[in-house]
Amino acid sequence: MKRARNNRGFTLGTLWGLLLLGNVLQDPAGAAPARISLETPSNEESSQFWHISDLHLDSTYHLTADHTKVCASSKGVNASNPGLFGDFMCDSPYRLILSALQYMKDSGQQVSFMIWTGDSPPHVPPKELSTKMVIDTIGNLTATVRNFFPDLQVFPALGNHDYWPQDQLPASVSEVYNAVAEFWKPWLTDEAVATLRKGGFYTQIFQPNESSQPLRIISLNTILYYPHNNATQNMTDPANQFEWLERVLETSHRNEEKVYIIGHVPVGYLPFVRNTAALRECHNERLVDIFRRHSSVIAGQFFGHTHRDSIMVLLDKKGKPINSLFVTPAVTPVKPKVLIDSNNPGVRLYKYSPFTYRLLDLWQFYLNLTDANMKNESVWKLEYVMTKAYGIEDLTPESLYKIVQRFNQSQSKLFQKYYHHYYVSYDDASLICEEHCRISQLCAIQYLDRASYINCTNTEVKKHG
Repeated sequence: MKRARNNRGFTLGTLWGLLLLGNVLQDPAGAAPARISLETPSNEESSQFWHISDLHLDSTYHLTADHTKVCASSKGVNASNPGLFGDFMCDSPYRLILSALQYMKDSGQQVSFMIWTGDSPPHVPPKELSTKMVIDTIGNLTATVRNFFPDLQVFPALGNHDYWPQDQLPASVSEVYNAVAEFWKPWLTDEAVATLRKGGFYTQIFQPNESSQPLRIISLNTILYYPHNNATQNMTDPANQFEWLERVLETSHRNEEKVYIIGHVPVGYLPFVRNTAALRECHNERLVDIFRRHSSVIAGQFFGHTHRDSIMVLLDKKGKPINSLFVTPAVTPVKPKVLIDSNNPGVRLYKYSPFTYRLLDLWQFYLNLTDANMKNESVWKLEYVMTKAYGIEDLTPESLYKIVQRFNQSQSKLFQKYYHHYYVSYDDASLICEEHCRISQLCAIQYLDRASYINCTNTEVKKHG
């Protein structure tokens, strides 16, 4: 693997690495348990990769008697029950991020690569950050990941907080794009670095050996289509990413490649609020159309951003399932003060076929933040194995659609389980998904374009009065 080729990246990486190693060695409370053994449902040969997202480092986090000053990300609101590993009103302290990466490293899992779908800086008002602070945070966390996994191929994507001011990622070269291109050079080809500099997106082939079928990773800058991004408002094809994406996918058809799509903000509709697409609707429609037309080469799609654990199934215009999409939960446990719900920190491991790149299974791991703070020890645990939790054979579109059909059954206990996982086993008995909530969830899972989504919500509302 290539090493960093710039003095700035080396200095940041070395300094942060020394701080990191000091923290790990001096902090037995943050140590992860011994190796974990994961059962596989079949004898099919498989490989694995990690997925982490939404680390949201809040370097101001500290324990103090004044709970309004525990972290900048609480925005002056009282922290709920702060401890060594964070608080549900705060973004991640560095110790929490270290504990997650340490657990992944100590798990002993043999992985081929890692995907990292963005959002390194904290949720704070723009006046409390700057371009330099955002760049330094991304650089520090890049160095941290590389220190834990020095020989692992990592494929990152940019999030809406990976810029200053937040959400305003431009459709042209910028200081942030240039900086992350330097930070991520050890993981990326020169071609990938070049497009990253221009628009914050890239593609790269992953081929573990010459005899295996090539896998193409496409890292999209979905923030170009984010509703709050004023820098790209009224642009039909910001940074020409749509044109580039079509060209890349056509190449994959010709070369008989399989593709994993990664990005921060997911395609489709938000499951927690009615009639709201995660992206601008015009851009969402175009993405859905592209993904439908190229579904035969796309073997999986992976996103973050919502901080919750959810799935989506892309259907063709005849209602046939053609693509599996996954939204991985966040490492940060932060919640807005207006909401009662939050999530426990989570990291994820996927199993896939090294020959076809078909997704076989996933293991979701989590940290019970309340227990970790009470015991001053970060005991990460396996939350669920998807095939076992939902009674399916694999993670193909057909299998996921079978889950959805069972969710649709009246009083579905399987949906109740899904909703518990949605919050990463956040312990709150009041989190019940009543009919309005259930319709929003089920329509968002199955229908990613506007016409089918609106038809679903209208039909369900009429059916249930």
